[in-house]
Amino acid sequence: MKLVRSVIRDVAELAGLPEQERDNVVLAVHEACMNVIQHAYHNAPKEEIRLSVLRSQSALIFLLQDDAPCVDTESIRPRDLDQIRPGGLGVHFIRQIMDEVEFLECVVTGNTLKMVKYFQS
Repeated sequence: MKLVRSVIRDVAELAGLPEQERDNVVLAVHEACMNVIQHAYHNAPKEEIRLSVLRSQSALIFLLQDDAPCVDTESIRPRDLDQIRPGGLGVHFIRQIMDEVEFLECVVTGNTLKMVKYFQS
């Protein structure tokens, strides 16, 4: 994960995001990857995650792909923020940080999470 965070930070810097936004984007991508590792792959070693980063004129687009069975996207919700305990806030952070978050259609296996962060004018 250290390499992923480093690459995402460099990409965000090259795209011109301010430091706080860079940190936030790194956090969101990290949390998304950890969710795949923990929930889709159940911490199984050697499973593959593919991360693509695209840059348009107005945004950075992150595509996170796995080979796990399709997830029920309706069941993916952050925990209640009133619950004071560690963990369970990754989905909340991702949705707060990114401007768009959506799962692309999954037929049998292989989930793709699309996260978009727009550049501020």
